[in-house]
Amino acid sequence: MDITPWLYWFVDCLGRAIDGAETVLDATLHRARVWQHAEKFPLNERQRRVIGRLLDNFQGRLTSGKYAKLAKCSSDTALRDIRSLMEYGILQQMPGGGRSTNYALVEPGHEVE
Repeated sequence: MDITPWLYWFVDCLGRAIDGAETVLDATLHRARVWQHAEKFPLNERQRRVIGRLLDNFQGRLTSGKYAKLAKCSSDTALRDIRSLMEYGILQQMPGGGRSTNYALVEPGHEVE
């Protein structure tokens, strides 16, 4: 009885499982690094909530308007929170400006541009 085809199938499944575990581990370590960095600063509940959402597969770009909706606050409060997060090196402004101004999480240990 030749089990070679089964071994190929099994090794292929094992490889995909290892790749999947690596992806999950990378995401978990990224999340831990962001929170470890963020814990150094006096964040308010709104900021914590938005950081959590950004780490949970946030779709699209973070704008001050989206921040205000996520944090359930005014646009002015959203901008103040975003500026604080940028000063702390947690968020960075992406290229572009005006109405298209958007922000992204900074990978801890990398320079803020």
